Amino acid sequence: MSALERLSRIRDVRPWGGERSDIVLDGDRIAAIVPHEVHGAPALEEPAPDGHPRGRSLDGRGLLALPSIVNAHAHVDKSWMGLPWQSYGGEGGTDGRIRHERARRDELGIPSVERTAAVLDAHVRQGTTALRTHVDVDLGIGLSGIEAVREAVGAYDGAVEATIVAFPQDGVLRRPGVLDLLDQAAAAGADHVGGLDPASIDRDPVGQLDGIFAIAERHGVGIDIHLHDAADLGAFQIELIVERTARLGLAGRVNVAHGFAVAQLPDARRRDLLQSMGELGITMTTVAPLRLPQLPLAELDAAGVGLGFGTDGIRDLWSPYGTGDTLGIAWQFARASSIVRDDDLHRVMEVATRSAAPLVGREVHDLVPGARADIVLVDAEHAMDALVRVPPRLAVVGGGRLLHEAHALTARSGREG
Repeated sequence: MSALERLSRIRDVRPWGGERSDIVLDGDRIAAIVPHEVHGAPALEEPAPDGHPRGRSLDGRGLLALPSIVNAHAHVDKSWMGLPWQSYGGEGGTDGRIRHERARRDELGIPSVERTAAVLDAHVRQGTTALRTHVDVDLGIGLSGIEAVREAVGAYDGAVEATIVAFPQDGVLRRPGVLDLLDQAAAAGADHVGGLDPASIDRDPVGQLDGIFAIAERHGVGIDIHLHDAADLGAFQIELIVERTARLGLAGRVNVAHGFAVAQLPDARRRDLLQSMGELGITMTTVAPLRLPQLPLAELDAAGVGLGFGTDGIRDLWSPYGTGDTLGIAWQFARASSIVRDDDLHRVMEVATRSAAPLVGREVHDLVPGARADIVLVDAEHAMDALVRVPPRLAVVGGGRLLHEAHALTARSGREG
């Protein structure tokens, strides 16, 4: 990847739909947000104090500026994006998809740096510069998937950041040796260890969770567990997760991905379960699945349970769908949840951006001084308009560097400059 263009200022934008402003950058940080003043044609470069150029000034021409879209549940290691079309095959269900993926991934060169780079490029063009990605760890590939993801992310030289979950897609206890691999991954710097349907995949929820939580406690890493099991079975496993989080002092370090069961429980039991999760800082992530009830955002907020959106896998052996657009997932969640009021629409946009900061290891992810300069520009009136229309991302900035600039923004600048 060629050197990324550093910016010193993003001129004439409307942060969160507010007044027209300039966002002043200092390296990878937002230094200040100041009122926009018209000074004629924008300068291509602004001088540093020593008189040398330090970065281009990007003219936003009054566009809406938002923090970049956070993808809190991705699988960037296992896509066939960039290859010829792959027809859907194999059996349905979680275990059927696992078997099909294991049968074909070697012939498709998965995982690889090239496939991962293609997926990351798709995410970046859709406005994502910070993501949490699950990376398969199993007896067939060992830790090679994590190595490929790190290399592909490293090509952005810090402009894109990825939090890595060592993910046992093929099960934990049913494949002897996987717990050791997860332990090695955590020791080697993975941010989280994952789990998968402890009851229905390993058929030993206590054993799988005890093994995963022991690794997290030993290495000081987080936990992120895929939980597809429905209703009472799913809720039972969340209760086991809550118990271990409290007993081992892992508050604020545990996430439940999918968690369909939460939306399928009677009101009183759901309220009690969410309350216990919120007290321990247990978060949730969703890919807003079709044909299933959505997680109840207002109830999660009331209980203090953080939520993030993710794309899941895109164009992989599980499904041919996906563009890398997490804003599209937020739209899907809002539409499927019948969210229509301004405050609620705005809240969904917060979930897609600044509220997801902890899920990617950040204290702040917002358009405020001191925050990392991860910014997306869209042609929209305000955040609610951006959510319901899902407009193209016209410019994407990661760590103060220009990652994507659409022709539409260049043409707009040419017409209006």
